[in-house]
Amino acid sequence: MKPKFILPFNWRTELENVEVDILDDDIILLDKPVIISTFQYPFKVDVTAVIICIKGTTEGTINLKPYTTSGPCFITIMHDQIIEYKSISKDFSGLFIVMSKKFTDSLILNALERLPLLFSVFDNPVTPLNEESLEGMISYFNMLKRVAKVKEHPYRLEVARHLTLAFFYGASTEFHKLTDNRKKSHEILVEKFLNLVQTHYKEQRRLEFYANELCLTPKHLSKVIKETSSRPANDWIDDLVVLEAKALLKSTNMTIQKISEELNFPSQSFFGKYFKRITGMSPSEYKKNG
Repeated sequence: MKPKFILPFNWRTELENVEVDILDDDIILLDKPVIISTFQYPFKVDVTAVIICIKGTTEGTINLKPYTTSGPCFITIMHDQIIEYKSISKDFSGLFIVMSKKFTDSLILNALERLPLLFSVFDNPVTPLNEESLEGMISYFNMLKRVAKVKEHPYRLEVARHLTLAFFYGASTEFHKLTDNRKKSHEILVEKFLNLVQTHYKEQRRLEFYANELCLTPKHLSKVIKETSSRPANDWIDDLVVLEAKALLKSTNMTIQKISEELNFPSQSFFGKYFKRITGMSPSEYKKNG
C-alpha cells in the first residue's frame, strides 16, 4: 500500500541532540546507529546518506522497493529518495555520513563524465563488501573525521570533497560488480545528451535544440533525462552555464558584460536575471562575495 503522507526529513533538527562531527554544516559524521521517531514513517530525505554497515542487519524500503541488508555492506541513500525504516538488529554496528544537497550537488557537477557510477548508485543502493573494501571505507570515514576536527583549516571542505570523490571512485568497483556490462538504452541516451550539452551549452540553452539533435521530441527527451538521472534536463544545462559563469567571474578580469557575451546571452541584463534565478545572487554579488 502506498503511504498517505511522505514526510520531509530535516536532518539538522533531528540530529540536534546527538553527538556528531560536523564539517561546515555540509557533512555530519556519526559512529552510532540513530533511529529516531521520524523513521517510523515513510519520509523523503533532503540529503545524501552513506551508511557503512560493519555488522548486523537492517530492513526497510528505498523508493518503495524493499531491501534487507547484512553487514559488511554499504547503503547509499540519495537526495529526494523515499525511505521507510522497518527494523534493525541489536548487533548492528555502522558508520553514518550525511551530506547536504549543496555538497553533493558539487560532486554531481563533477560527475558528468561518470554517469555509469551514478546509475549504479540508484540501481544498487545496497552493496555487499569484502573485508578489504570495508577497511578502505572505514579509513575514508576516519579521514573525514580528522578533517572535521581541524576547524581552523581554511580548505577543509575542499579536502572533504576530494576525499569523497576518491571514496566513490574506489567504491565504483563494488558498484560495477552488481551491474550488467551492457548499458541500458536510456543511460546511453543520457550520456549522448550530456555530451551534446558540454559541446553546445555556451550557444544553446533550449531543450528543443538537443531534442532535435537526438531526433526526439522535447517531451520525450525531458521524461527520459528526469527518470534516468533524477534531475530535469534543463537543470543539467543550467548547471554547466552557471559553472562556466562562476569560473569566469572569479578567475578572470572579464567584465560582466563580456562574460554575458562569451556565454551568448542577448544582454547583460538577461544574463544577470538568469544567473540570479539559479544562484540567488547577481553576478556582481557573486564576484564580490560568492
